[in-house]
Amino acid sequence: MLIDSHCHLDFPALAKDREGVLARARDAGIGRMLNVCTRRHEFVSLRATAEQNVDVFFSLGVHPHHVSEPGEEITVEELVEAAQHPKAIAIGETGLDYFYDRSPRDAQERSFRNHIRAAKEADLPVIIHSRDAEEDTLRILKEEGCNSGVLHCFSSRRFLAEEGLVLGLYVSFSGMLTFKKSEELRYVARDIPFDRLLVETDAPFLAPEPYRGKICEPAYVVKTAEALATTKGMGLNEMARQTTVNFFRLFRKCPPEALK
Repeated sequence: MLIDSHCHLDFPALAKDREGVLARARDAGIGRMLNVCTRRHEFVSLRATAEQNVDVFFSLGVHPHHVSEPGEEITVEELVEAAQHPKAIAIGETGLDYFYDRSPRDAQERSFRNHIRAAKEADLPVIIHSRDAEEDTLRILKEEGCNSGVLHCFSSRRFLAEEGLVLGLYVSFSGMLTFKKSEELRYVARDIPFDRLLVETDAPFLAPEPYRGKICEPAYVVKTAEALATTKGMGLNEMARQTTVNFFRLFRKCPPEALK
């Protein structure tokens, strides 16, 4: 079994054929999908998708791109309350994005801190987005005492992964790992301990080779797992087993026996 630890099933590109997307994922041996939230208004739809599909779980959060938009500011209390749902297994995605800077940096930081505090109160891991913001990401994680979460779709400098591991975080790789230009990223992945690795698609984005340029979907996480296995010098079955064990260790609210 493989797990797609980060996808966006309710984004329009996938939602228009959600049943087909889910069927192809199951046929590919994907046993769980974590449907990740980026805006407040997605709470209802993500919850419904999870309730309708035993192998789909969801997170709660506001992406740093959107934190300054009207109605997107969210409190610790609101996140904690929404996270009481039995299939809500993480807080996020949250973090800092200085590449696009679509929200003021002070608003991004305020929201990031609220998400971390909510995760600690709800005893859930945080899904962390960090782009061109390594130093501030680490500073905030350390100041807030965050020790449970994942650096998702990792593409940052090596020191963020190394410092994140010291804090107790996991590191997740997407289809970017398969790109020809991603040699440095593969060097980073090679040195991540086996027990801290996750794989994801970030679907509908970042389709791996040989699907690059197409709409990404959870079934394609197999290609990322293959690339990661090659990078680590192990077989696909072993990588699938290890990343699955890692997923259940991090996302403790998602019990393996939940799949019927």
